[in-house]
Amino acid sequence: MEIKERMTGKAVLTVDTPHTARVMKSGSLDVLATPILSALMEEAACAAIAEALDEGMTTVGGSISLVHKAPTLPGDTVTATAVVTGVKGKKITFTIRAEDSAGEVGTADHTRFIVEADHFMDNAGKRKNKE
Repeated sequence: MEIKERMTGKAVLTVDTPHTARVMKSGSLDVLATPILSALMEEAACAAIAEALDEGMTTVGGSISLVHKAPTLPGDTVTATAVVTGVKGKKITFTIRAEDSAGEVGTADHTRFIVEADHFMDNAGKRKNKE
């Protein structure tokens, strides 16, 4: 299968104490932490293209520009929906929207790159061993 524009993926999270800004140390309140929202959005992007990747291939995040628009309390569920907006070689771009029971929580523009998993990990190991 080929990765194409308009492919979509979803990720769902019921917010619990470990997902809060206070616990994540990204703030002091018991609301969904921005780093957790970012991870959920990346999960949705991965889901959008997972079935189209050849065996041994994966994607890595390159950038995410996230706007966290509203707080979500523990117990509420957040759904992130990612849509492929562009494919240029190994570079894939997405728009992502997240909602909870009260409406929109955040939006993001995200870029991922297709890599061969074993080769990527070998390079990561070589980089670490340069220390």
